[in-house]
Amino acid sequence: MQPTIYSDMALEEAAKKYFGRNVDVQKIVVEDVDVGMSSRASVYLTSKKHLYCYIHGPSKLLLGDVKKIVARMGLRAELYLPPKGRPTYFDDIGRDKFKEVYPSHRDPSSGQLVYYRTLAPYMPALVLVSEVKNGEIYCHDADSRSKWRVAAKFAYRRIRTS
Repeated sequence: MQPTIYSDMALEEAAKKYFGRNVDVQKIVVEDVDVGMSSRASVYLTSKKHLYCYIHGPSKLLLGDVKKIVARMGLRAELYLPPKGRPTYFDDIGRDKFKEVYPSHRDPSSGQLVYYRTLAPYMPALVLVSEVKNGEIYCHDADSRSKWRVAAKFAYRRIRTS
């Protein structure tokens, strides 16, 4: 995969190739900004009005790292999409990590796996966003005091219907 993504077609192709999602990019809100020392992110809106955050780079991030990045970007995640063809990916990895630590436990509960799910390797990452907090999306900036600065102003909140 290319180290940088510049076009709508590349984002659509990455979503289909790695996550099995057919998305139609309507608007790129933030394109290929730094979100860490070696990670980059793009935030885009689809034609169905879903907001996605795509994180990629050469580093090996875990689900816990991606959660922290998404929170620092000022986004609230609704769903962390598992890799294509593996709908129980995070649970499977979490169960394996749990059994490494506690080999005598036969069947861990969902509550016991909460932490161990965050240890699953997750790069590239695709996150369905439910809200942009305060209407600002942040990117990493090593020169600023807080290490994060506003990359774009974009108001978004997904209203769930039953």
